[in-house]
Amino acid sequence: METLDELQRYSQLLLRLYRMAQELPITDFQDAALDLVKGVLPFDSSLWGTAAPSQVGADIHTVHLHNKSPDMLPAYESVKHLDTAVGGMFSQPRATRGFNLDRWFGEPGQREIRDFLRRFEIENMLATTVIDPSTRFAHWILLYRADRDADYTPAEIARLELLAPHVMEALAINRKMHLERLSPVEPGAVSRGSAIADLRGVVYHADARFAALAGEEWDDWHERRLPAALSAHFQQDGERFLGRALVVDARLEQQLLFLKARPRCRADGLTAREFTIAKLIAKGDTHKEIAQTLTRSPATVRNQIQAIYEKLEVGNIAGLIEELRLAD
Repeated sequence: METLDELQRYSQLLLRLYRMAQELPITDFQDAALDLVKGVLPFDSSLWGTAAPSQVGADIHTVHLHNKSPDMLPAYESVKHLDTAVGGMFSQPRATRGFNLDRWFGEPGQREIRDFLRRFEIENMLATTVIDPSTRFAHWILLYRADRDADYTPAEIARLELLAPHVMEALAINRKMHLERLSPVEPGAVSRGSAIADLRGVVYHADARFAALAGEEWDDWHERRLPAALSAHFQQDGERFLGRALVVDARLEQQLLFLKARPRCRADGLTAREFTIAKLIAKGDTHKEIAQTLTRSPATVRNQIQAIYEKLEVGNIAGLIEELRLAD
């Protein structure tokens, strides 16, 4: 039974965790959160990420390495089909278990994965997973100890089982805060939708505005995965997706796509040169000043300005400024 001092300690830990989720940059949060957990649940290193089951073991989508060499990931790919510890965690919606290397991987046929784990100084592992029952997509945290005799105790397993949902929720908050900071909403700006997805197209967060815009573009879209066309576009290093009904910008960080969507507008039909000229017009430059800035002839710029007004279907600068606002 937890003492009052221990309960107060956990309470302070959770308060710090959620405060860090709102304040720390996305690049720093996961290490800071794991260091916080380490204060009440000692471990040497950790992997924290998402995965889906496959015929040859866990198919990792995202992963954060804490005190572990990046060499571990490609090496794991060759032995993951032997990983009965992590593989067995996919059988239930939520699970937390401890594993000792010698006892769990002690059979002669498990030598390859046993050697892999020893190579990366893993003698004891504590794993916790939360799995979507409909997709079997997992969010997991693995805590490793290098000491062969440092088994995870039942009390420590219970401790991680209580802390893990908070740690995972704090990560979701940290990512949403990061998404908001990437493109702050300016007064009078067009309402944008936001989403977070991995490079395989699995959606981690999508607000109602993003869902509505995506639904207008793709009738058969559901919120668990990005539409195939959108996912393929950004997998091929596309910068901006121009759809029939929406425009989506993406920024890749921490193995995730941070997406912003807005309705498509007439200004999206302008070429890059035309858009530059339109911005200069909106700033108040004359066609001669624009020609000088862009080292073009005044006649060429005058013709381009006429084409811009026709594409935007406006007849004055006020209308042009409004159409540009819709594209901000």
